[in-house]
Amino acid sequence: MKRAIIALAALLFLSLPAGAQSLDFGALTGDADGTTIGYIIQLFGVLTVLSIAPGILIMVTSFTRFVIVFAILRAGMGLPSTPANLILISLSLFMTFYVMAPTFDQAWNDGIRPLMNNEISEAAAAERISEPFRGFMAENVREQDYNLFVDLAVERSTLETSAEVADFRVLAPAFLISEIRRGFEIGFLIVLPFLVIDLIVATITMSMGMMMLPPTVVSLPFKILFFVLIDGWNLLVGSLVRSFA
Repeated sequence: MKRAIIALAALLFLSLPAGAQSLDFGALTGDADGTTIGYIIQLFGVLTVLSIAPGILIMVTSFTRFVIVFAILRAGMGLPSTPANLILISLSLFMTFYVMAPTFDQAWNDGIRPLMNNEISEAAAAERISEPFRGFMAENVREQDYNLFVDLAVERSTLETSAEVADFRVLAPAFLISEIRRGFEIGFLIVLPFLVIDLIVATITMSMGMMMLPPTVVSLPFKILFFVLIDGWNLLVGSLVRSFA
């Protein structure tokens, strides 16, 4: 877990030189030369990256698919606030760390650890840290979504067309919309059994003349019982983990 968090944090600082770790605050009080201005820009860059860290976590990991599927499951069962948002987000985060563990470990061993030991330069470390994430996104991005952003990028500039060496500006949004699409596909399959239960209960209650009784009130216990009996959480989480390349 610690390595996963450190690896992700390192990815956020890919464009920031390691020299930002040793800021000379005394220089800020003197004459503003080029070095001082560079330190100030680096400091603002660090603060900016930290502020958008949650967005970067969503864009380059498996978090999006997990949180969408869990949210659709909760809505399909008719439970607007159970499990709570905190539980769903926490479960999505832990499952993200589980799926991304090989990626985080590779980024740690190939890029972060050599950089901390002063064995490689910052530029080499940035390349080594980004490669595992690029590989993960390239394996899971949908070809149609990737081609869309390639076509949009080619209209403005010349970029590599292979996902394995693609610019993050092209690969990251393509991967994100691919994850959203797959999340909705899985959510659709999850909601179907609950919809069938709702239709059956609504048909029975209408045939019995219970017009004033909402069918969802009657079907809710049956949906919960159905999901528990089939060991739904085990099946769902296992299927989600196996759905990643």
